[in-house]
Amino acid sequence: MLKVAGVTKTFEGFVAIRDVHFSLEANSRHAIIGPNGAGKTTFFNLLTGHLTPDSGSVEFEGQSIAGRPPHRIVRLGIARSFQRINIYPRLSVFENVQVALIARERRHFSLFRLGRPLYREETQELLELVSLADEAAGNAGELAYGKQKQLELAIALAARPRLLLLDEPTAGMSPQETAEAMRLIDQITQARGLTLLFTEHDMGVVFGIANRITVLHHGEIIATGAPDEVRNNAEVRRVYLGTDGHGAA
Repeated sequence: MLKVAGVTKTFEGFVAIRDVHFSLEANSRHAIIGPNGAGKTTFFNLLTGHLTPDSGSVEFEGQSIAGRPPHRIVRLGIARSFQRINIYPRLSVFENVQVALIARERRHFSLFRLGRPLYREETQELLELVSLADEAAGNAGELAYGKQKQLELAIALAARPRLLLLDEPTAGMSPQETAEAMRLIDQITQARGLTLLFTEHDMGVVFGIANRITVLHHGEIIATGAPDEVRNNAEVRRVYLGTDGHGAA
């Protein structure tokens, strides 16, 4: 589904991503892990058009997407969430999702029709899918942090993606919120047949959800494989998981 070949990205001489080769199979749940500063978010930004690689190629379902703007990449079937909450805090929960649907259908350029009546049924369905139906009328900015992340997931799903990228989906959550969020993500991706690519700092989440893991360190991939392969990789234990392979550095 996704193929990255020889991608490098530098910032004023600092090499954030160095000659990365990466492939993602359809219907997989693939985690990107690594210490802080490993280049995980930069890598995501290169995949979604928020950054352009200095060299190398990025292909989605056989089409080159390197350098394309984010909105065009979304229309090809890739959606993402961000480490920092990316919602409209002054709109209602319902309106946040409704606006995403209006944008997907390119109705946001229509100057002579009200947006409020549009896509209400699909908006409600998405809110039910992410367990936010009861909060639909509430102000998005007043939601608890975990529920704001659920809303961001609904906004991403409004694009009808085939590939969903989640950047630290449980960052800042309590253990209970983390378990609930990942259970919800797992259910949704399986029910909708989505391919999932995510970064995550919680190793319990990573090894509980992912069927394949890639480890970044100083912008380079040092290991890729099934969870047990990565857990038992001596280099991964040394730079990230710790010498016994059971805890995060």
